[in-house]
Amino acid sequence: MKKDIIISGVGGQGILTISAVLDTAALENGFNVKQSEVHGMSQRGGAVQSHVRISDQPVYSDLIPKGKADIILSVEPMELLRYLPYLHPEGYLVTDINPFKNIANYPDENALKAQIEQFPHHRIVDARTLAKRAGNFRAANIVMIGAIADLLPFEDELLKKVIADLFQRKGDRIVQMNLDAYELGKSVILVS
Repeated sequence: MKKDIIISGVGGQGILTISAVLDTAALENGFNVKQSEVHGMSQRGGAVQSHVRISDQPVYSDLIPKGKADIILSVEPMELLRYLPYLHPEGYLVTDINPFKNIANYPDENALKAQIEQFPHHRIVDARTLAKRAGNFRAANIVMIGAIADLLPFEDELLKKVIADLFQRKGDRIVQMNLDAYELGKSVILVS
């Protein structure tokens, strides 16, 4: 078993939280995991990305080679497109459709969507709306974990446990909100 996942977005969208959930679930499941991240300008809305490599065999590099990513998960649609060269031919593109317009010449949203839809394995999620339904738009990153849950090598209960453990220090209300966000994210799998 091997899963190579690139996670992308902009600073403040919880990219590193997604990575932490996946890393922790992998370790708790007894898998090998390597992760790398780039977040130099994250506090200013700059690009953030993380490579997460999970395997039942030793993982020797933390970087995913071009053409080998099983999943490119993004909390921002334009950021997803930066990593297309890394996608395996049978890989999945999964993105929140809501843009984070941090540049004056942000591409046309319909053109972005059309480009993503050209790929046979894609999921376009309105994560912001689902996160608001769960209680806070900032939980869009957890919605996105739910949106790929069926593609991950983990049991559902393990992912929920890891999410609950991660947010426990913030109190029961925040834990429940994130668990709700995760469940709402899973609901998009049924319609993809």
